[in-house]
Amino acid sequence: MTKLLDLPESKHVLPGNRACAGCGIGIGLRQIIAALDGKAVMAVPASCLTVFGGMYPTSSVAVPWVNVAFPSTAAAAAGLAAGLRATGRSEEMTVLAMAGDGGTGDIGIQALSGAAERNDDFIYLCYDNEAYMNTGTQRSGLTPHGARTTTTWAGKRENPKDLPRIMEAHGIPYVASTSAVYPTDVYDKVAKARDMHGLRYIHMNTPCPSGWNFEPKDTVRIGELAVECGLVVLYEVVEGAFRLTGRSAALARRNKALTPVAEYVATQGRFRSMDEETTAEVQAWVDGRWAGYVARHAAGD
Repeated sequence: MTKLLDLPESKHVLPGNRACAGCGIGIGLRQIIAALDGKAVMAVPASCLTVFGGMYPTSSVAVPWVNVAFPSTAAAAAGLAAGLRATGRSEEMTVLAMAGDGGTGDIGIQALSGAAERNDDFIYLCYDNEAYMNTGTQRSGLTPHGARTTTTWAGKRENPKDLPRIMEAHGIPYVASTSAVYPTDVYDKVAKARDMHGLRYIHMNTPCPSGWNFEPKDTVRIGELAVECGLVVLYEVVEGAFRLTGRSAALARRNKALTPVAEYVATQGRFRSMDEETTAEVQAWVDGRWAGYVARHAAGD
């Protein structure tokens, strides 16, 4: 595992952008592009990432970047990968498709599933800020149970889709779950995916101060707390073999109860309407899912 002080100094994500204060995207993106050594071409749909990148001809990201239609990120990435193969540059450049949770788990899932079925040769990274943040904080299929959005005033009734497990079911060579606030975990997983072929899927939890309603200075603390309580789990599946990574692996080795979900939801205004019953439902869901991950890790599945 790469140590924090050994991470390369980012020279591909530049100072100055239009992102919200405290946006988690920039934390993760620096390590993503660094792990690819800047040798990447990106396919990006309408999303917070396009705001972060900037408007042509000015950009804060110094790699080739193709803006694509909302539902077609994976299809566009497949086309870019085919173009690189045709021109003999597929070993020189990595195609990186990068979209939010709405553009991945809802609007873009058809194209993504098709690309996974074909095992197209690119990395798809979903940065999950748990709602349609760029268009007004509407709920997505990955919004947590109990979270208030502009379309779920009383709190979302359903648990989020498990996109990494859906992608794993496609039988692709690499699936990983990470968090933007763990830079070494992000870096190592993107670097590993870089050196593989076929469809590689990485799911990155990305705290959002404006959408989750917390102070921008608390982005890293809240991202870490999501892992401590088991709502976000760091792991990877390589050719079907599962293992926990980083902080999640350490929590499993400790074999003690995770931080209660109630401590996490108390940090964010989006959960202010959650009652004790809803919190208990989320806790039970987290506990059951965590037990399954620990069992898989122990079995070396």
